Amino acid sequence: MITSFEDIVKTRPPWSTILVWYLRAMAILLIGGGVIHWARIVGMVPWRGQWFWDMPVEWQAATVFFAVLDLVAATGLWLAVSWGTVMWLFRAISQIVMHSLFSDVFGRRPYEIAFYLLTIGIYLLIVYLMERENRKT
Repeated sequence: MITSFEDIVKTRPPWSTILVWYLRAMAILLIGGGVIHWARIVGMVPWRGQWFWDMPVEWQAATVFFAVLDLVAATGLWLAVSWGTVMWLFRAISQIVMHSLFSDVFGRRPYEIAFYLLTIGIYLLIVYLMERENRKT
């Protein structure tokens, strides 16, 4: 029976299992994002009040780019393979660059940038803890 915080720490799963859970949680978010992007492309929902065919070309390109990349990265993350993590990090960094360096075109979205930086930071922390745990055994 768990009676203290120490009991929780002692009975937690290995960090490698926590990493797989984290990557799968990110995969679910990316699947949702990919479906939303595809819904915009096929004309089911507008984005910022504009339908896909009325968007500027750079918005259309970004929508198609993330529609494909989100689902590819989600597949890799769900399978917990290395290329999935690379695709997810590439996607997150692309969003950060898009909303910071090209904010005049795509708009400034500080909460989205903070979210991506936070998720990358959590990922790096879990990987560090997993590697530290693996060195002890």
